[in-house]
Amino acid sequence: MLDQTSKPLVSVRDLKMHFPIHAGLLRRRVGVVKAVDGVSFDVMEGETLGLVGESGCGKSTCGRAVLRLYDITSGEITIDGEEIGQRAQGKLREMRPTMQMVFQDPQASLNPRMTVEAIIKEPLDEHTKLSESEKREKVAELMDAVGLNRQFAKRYPQAFSGGQRQRIGIARALALNPKFIVCDEPIAALDVSIQAQVVNLLEDLQEQLGLTYLFISHDLSMVRHIATRVAVMYLGKIVELAPREALYDEPLHPYTKALLSAVPEPDPSLATKKERIVLKGDVPSPANPPAGCNFCTRCPSVMDICKTQEPEYFEVSPGRFTACHLYQNTNDTAE
Repeated sequence: MLDQTSKPLVSVRDLKMHFPIHAGLLRRRVGVVKAVDGVSFDVMEGETLGLVGESGCGKSTCGRAVLRLYDITSGEITIDGEEIGQRAQGKLREMRPTMQMVFQDPQASLNPRMTVEAIIKEPLDEHTKLSESEKREKVAELMDAVGLNRQFAKRYPQAFSGGQRQRIGIARALALNPKFIVCDEPIAALDVSIQAQVVNLLEDLQEQLGLTYLFISHDLSMVRHIATRVAVMYLGKIVELAPREALYDEPLHPYTKALLSAVPEPDPSLATKKERIVLKGDVPSPANPPAGCNFCTRCPSVMDICKTQEPEYFEVSPGRFTACHLYQNTNDTAE
């Protein structure tokens, strides 16, 4: 569990990741896709911050941008006291052992021409001066840690199931003893029966090694199981951030309410009482977001101000943040 005295390991301020759109014979720039558009959050030491939202909202881009797998458009990213937002890629190399990633698709993220041993050993080859025998021993220890038989080290990824491949990816991420790991939908490509095993493994490793996670997912029930706090993303912006139980018990933002209403209720007696909020229309294009609030075109509680003025992202109550005009007036009167 998260210690109340924890300090932020990761701080993100006004992060923007815009991708240019080129068109015509001369490939002139005609616009930008605002994949991440002004996101701010902290991840405390030892916690799991869940990042949720529907497909295409910018979750994975945000996770990759935080680790500087992209050159960001603007913003500040601080990891373990080091500001890396504008640092050149060549100078990021020394920070790589601190921050790692578990990718979404274990089939695509593992090189089919490398053995499991070579895959897990690659970070050790790049960043350490261990001898070959020490590296082999480290690989064996990592395979033990993630529940893989060390006798299978000479096999290739295609000899393993999806859950086992994801364990290989987790072992590779752990090789350099990182403090912070971005888990980009690590269970999305797995069978339901395997998903719980991988999530339980991540929780056990966090407890043993003191890891800090940014857990990206669209599976809200799984996020409720693993996350300490939850951030909800819509069209490149965070619309709500709150402690897990507070967000699931009493969501503030209309989009969060709609998302949570779609989570299946296992208890039939409660399922009949649950109100389902069905959003009308499609998600706007991140290349041409609406004026004002990004959610105004689909919001059941839309007001005139929502269509012209972008809501401020602010703290409604201690630890609870939202970007919604419904709470803006109460915030103004409190001040």
